[in-house]
Amino acid sequence: MTSQIILLSAAFFGALAIILGAFGAHALKKIFTTDQMQSFETGVKYQMYHSIVLLVIGLQLKFETNLEQVIAWCIVIGIILFSFSIYGLCISSAKGRKIKILGPITPLGGLFLLSGWVLLFVKFSLPVN
Repeated sequence: MTSQIILLSAAFFGALAIILGAFGAHALKKIFTTDQMQSFETGVKYQMYHSIVLLVIGLQLKFETNLEQVIAWCIVIGIILFSFSIYGLCISSAKGRKIKILGPITPLGGLFLLSGWVLLFVKFSLPVN
């Protein structure tokens, strides 16, 4: 994995968070309950927060070690599993056809995000060569 892939992922997820946030605030606001809207917004916020994290690590890490690559992959996979499962749950629920299989995927995505942060802590705890 290269820093360019991470930087492109950061830009893509960041732009998509803006699009989905606007879509939620305008189009979905009409069909969502308050709880669904709050959940959708949580997905957008976490996606944006972690897009910024990808941007920072894409600029700071060299991706020369497996640890650095795993950190990046944990964040990317976490964004996809966490945020996109929330979007799917909210939209399918609003349409009366909740996709229940997405429910357990959200915390799995959260575990990937958490793993990325913990591994980032480990990376910064290692002696500098």
